[in-house]
Amino acid sequence: MPKKKTGQRKKAEKQKLRQKEIRTSRDNIGLAQHPCNAVMECEKCNRKQKNRAFCYFCQNLQRLPMCAQCGKTKCMAKAGDCVIRHPGIFTTGLNMIGAICDFCEAWVCHGRRCLQSHACTCPLQDSVCVECERGVWDHGGRIFKCSFCENLLCEDDQFEHQASCQVLESENYKCQSCNKLGQYSCLRCKTCYCEDHVRRKGFKYEKNKALPCPKCGYDTSQTKDLSMSTRSHKFGRQGQATLEDYGGSSGDYDYQPDDSYDTGDNEEYDDYEDDEDDEEEESSNESSEEQ
Repeated sequence: MPKKKTGQRKKAEKQKLRQKEIRTSRDNIGLAQHPCNAVMECEKCNRKQKNRAFCYFCQNLQRLPMCAQCGKTKCMAKAGDCVIRHPGIFTTGLNMIGAICDFCEAWVCHGRRCLQSHACTCPLQDSVCVECERGVWDHGGRIFKCSFCENLLCEDDQFEHQASCQVLESENYKCQSCNKLGQYSCLRCKTCYCEDHVRRKGFKYEKNKALPCPKCGYDTSQTKDLSMSTRSHKFGRQGQATLEDYGGSSGDYDYQPDDSYDTGDNEEYDDYEDDEDDEEEESSNESSEEQ
């Protein structure tokens, strides 16, 4: 039998597990919880926007910055990894600034670890909105991620995109390659796949994990677990309006000419007709007198 664990040994093992969870949780932070994507209020115009060095609206310099990597607003490290040493002095404001990130446009503190790691691990490196195709420098709002297709969205289009994200491009739930019912759906490609076509030949799949989409590689979900809807298309005259749509019928419709386009340009033509009528009357009178 194994030796009985002492209290000190149990405490050390729990501490190791806790430290491991803390290290893994740093890598799994949501996009909205990153310090570089935090909410900031401008000191001059009082407008809320994404954390950035200069205000997007009035271009005012923010004098109470937040580090885009660690999220601190005050450096209290007496003997840390600061590039600029400040023993016994707590620095705040522009004294703790080391650089500006080119991707998220936010301040980075003068810590050596933040300066070396943030440029490579910035979550807003390729943050282009799927709907409007704008980057961080083109709008002042925050960046969000769709909960269905996990595409990046700006603050203006996040609600409209997620409302229409669970709509298939096809008119039915059949597989893209055959006429079988699509058991698996890709929320990024908006297509369905059956059991045979969702698996690729020569590709090894891991157990107890979602099958990737054969087209884009995104994890598929079962169609029965989603509230997917199909897209309806109208062809030909189905999309045209009729008289019944306006509350009338074809038999009740009477044509009424519009006189608003009569500009009086036909006066010369009317005078010419009157002259011809007068000539005809004169010729008829002369013929009657001769008789």
